[in-house]
Amino acid sequence: MYYASVGLISLIVTVIINFEILKKNTNERSVTKRRYRHFLFSVIVYFVSDILWGYMYDERWLIPTYIDTMAFFVSMAVSVLLWTRFVTTYLDTHGRFSKFLLGGGWLVFTYQVIALVINLFYPIFFGFGEGNEYIPGKARYITLFIQMGLYLGTSIYTLAVAVKTEGDEKSHHRTIGFSGIVMTFFIALQSFFPLMPFYAIGCLFATCMIHSFVYKDETAEMGREIGTAKQMAYRDPLTGVKSKLAYLERLGDLEGRVEAGSLSKYGVVVFDVNGLKKINDTLGHDEGDEYIRSACRLICEQFKHSPVFRIGGDEFVAILEGEDYENREDLLKSFETAVEEYRANGKVVVSSGMAVYQTETDDSYNDVFKRADKKMYERKGYLKGI
Repeated sequence: MYYASVGLISLIVTVIINFEILKKNTNERSVTKRRYRHFLFSVIVYFVSDILWGYMYDERWLIPTYIDTMAFFVSMAVSVLLWTRFVTTYLDTHGRFSKFLLGGGWLVFTYQVIALVINLFYPIFFGFGEGNEYIPGKARYITLFIQMGLYLGTSIYTLAVAVKTEGDEKSHHRTIGFSGIVMTFFIALQSFFPLMPFYAIGCLFATCMIHSFVYKDETAEMGREIGTAKQMAYRDPLTGVKSKLAYLERLGDLEGRVEAGSLSKYGVVVFDVNGLKKINDTLGHDEGDEYIRSACRLICEQFKHSPVFRIGGDEFVAILEGEDYENREDLLKSFETAVEEYRANGKVVVSSGMAVYQTETDDSYNDVFKRADKKMYERKGYLKGI
């Protein structure tokens, strides 16, 4: 049972640490990850056959053990083939040595299948003696020797490619290279000790190394890239203030805090840039964009401690909490004074309207926004009539 227990532990650990990779993602486009998943499945099949072999051999069940030994060596050959496919795909190289490694994987697979077929008639790969004792044949040693050469070859090749890379990529290449060396070492031990589960231990160590130092890093890197993309989506590209997506998320947070009772005071200031259509029609959209940026700078200068969102072409919103909420009347008055000075000097003009949340009458943020928006249009009419 010792032999079977090692295979069982290897199977459980491999499935647990690679669970996310083993799950099929229909949207996945990474050929490398698919090929690594295929390799993992072949290793899992090998573990299962190894577990069954250990149990049935202890029980001395000759025919089931013989059949499982055939499956054991076939799954081993498949795993070697899929390993070479994974490595060459991961490195994304198409040179002669890459083709040589792929050819070597097919050679191991073809040789083992042919040898196992012959073994049905003549025990060149393995056999069973008196008392159903397992007897390794010469072909077994040959296939293990070829596998050692293949794993060692992929390791040298990967480490050589790593020399030309930098950063995480170099670290990942080295990990895959050293995992191949680990497999070479344990295959050598398996050659000398046929009744010990060294091959399974080697597969376990190799896949753990790749998971810990390659795919775990790549998952973290993907998370960082998603975070960067999210930040970009939350930032308006023209003005640099927060985007409409960030605005909608902030509204959800705002209303959630109101419902939870942790927020009862906030204000909303709605802004609209006057005269943008005229600028676009007479001076062009580049000047119109600069006009919007100037308006945004004016808003941010006055409401520098509150989040400012661009929610439309010429529409902005500032949400006031804390100190800015307490000083809202002074802030709005200061802003309106600045706008009138800008208008007198022929600069950008921005209409504004403010409203505050009223716990007794407002059902949602939308009620506050509507009042602020109405005041903004009143202010716009006033500025046009001056």
